[in-house]
Amino acid sequence: MKVHFWGVRGSIPAPQLPSQLRSKISAILERLTPDDISTPEKREKFLAGLPLWLFGTVGGNTPCVSVSFESIKDLIVFDAGSGLRELGMVRRRKKIRRYRIFFSHFHWDHLQGLPFFSPGYDPAVNIDFYSPMSNLEAALHGQMTSPYFPVHMESMGAKKTFHRLEGPVKFGGIKITWRKMNHPGDSFSYKVCEAERSFIFATDTELSANDFQKTEENVSYFDGADCIVLDSQYTLGEAIEKYNWGHSAFSLAVDFAANWGIKQLVLYHHDPTYDDRKLFNILQSARWYTERMNIKGIEITLAMEGMELDL
Repeated sequence: MKVHFWGVRGSIPAPQLPSQLRSKISAILERLTPDDISTPEKREKFLAGLPLWLFGTVGGNTPCVSVSFESIKDLIVFDAGSGLRELGMVRRRKKIRRYRIFFSHFHWDHLQGLPFFSPGYDPAVNIDFYSPMSNLEAALHGQMTSPYFPVHMESMGAKKTFHRLEGPVKFGGIKITWRKMNHPGDSFSYKVCEAERSFIFATDTELSANDFQKTEENVSYFDGADCIVLDSQYTLGEAIEKYNWGHSAFSLAVDFAANWGIKQLVLYHHDPTYDDRKLFNILQSARWYTERMNIKGIEITLAMEGMELDL
């Protein structure tokens, strides 16, 4: 099971600003000495030693995560944010013929990549859309109508099938279940199971005491998962200030993963106002928090565009 991140921001795309790029270049030059560029080997060593927030970027596209398997050729996709455009450009070259796209909810940052998804215009491609919400087809068609977009969804030549979820989805040895989370207008997380491996995609959720309770439903869904991609948009102070906005603090995400014995936590749905330096500071703070609270056995990762996890 391979998990690939195509879009990791929340709310609205957040491309690198020229001022941010200049700031990175300036910070790199301040660290540079003549000896660091005296040979190609030393230059590469210098670049490799730079912190990730300087030499790279978290990315600015809105939510889109894919899951691929060795056992089947179908590509599982969670949400159709602006990252879906890049997924379509890359994966089209691999001639994938069936995409299964699951929606957490229909806020615009989770839909806006669909009109730019190039495989959707290929008659040889099948796309299955899934959601527990009854307005699935209407919501997807609605954003591709005048005056919002000049190309209607009917112009997408791929064979499209809409599935209202009422229970687990099973195909090719894969099982996908879902659960409603705490978010204005509702949002749904998804759990993918293959053999003994399990992966949870849980964007746009404001964790509450109910999510930590050892109920039969919670235990069955969360307990012992190998990896969870979890909304951690805020610091704790911001989460308190923005109570009921539908997003979580990174420290609560750590507590949640520890509570359920989840092996890997991926911090996700980054605030569009956060630059790379702040996001990596949040990652560092999350790891420091586990040490301070004596939390063992959790690997914490920051979601970045282009990152791939092999579960």
